[in-house]
Amino acid sequence: MTADAAQVAAAYFETWKARDFTALRSLLADDVEFSGPLARVRGADDCIRGIEGLSRIVTDVVVRKVFRDGGDVLTWFELHTTVADPVPVANWSRVEGGLITRIRVVFDARPLASASGAGAGAGAGAAAG
Repeated sequence: MTADAAQVAAAYFETWKARDFTALRSLLADDVEFSGPLARVRGADDCIRGIEGLSRIVTDVVVRKVFRDGGDVLTWFELHTTVADPVPVANWSRVEGGLITRIRVVFDARPLASASGAGAGAGAGAAAG
């Protein structure tokens, strides 16, 4: 299960970077739960909408380190945007049955929130994972 979870998490970041939101959606359970500093959403479609919104300002997602424990994958990455210096992010994903069922994201949202205003704020929270 460890390798499968890590592969799913890696594919999540690869499809996000490629802006292939259809492929990214296929990695999420229909009832995926997302929780971050700027938003909480439930459901794959709402999660994808947040990622798409954030992607308007994202220039790169640079994965620095991945930690695995069974179906849990913690990814430490830098979020590069057009509105702020790179933001370090911790993303904890739970993978069950080959799909991501839960995403917990922790980062200092102040640079994104203040630079991008309220319009991108909700997307930043839902997608920085």
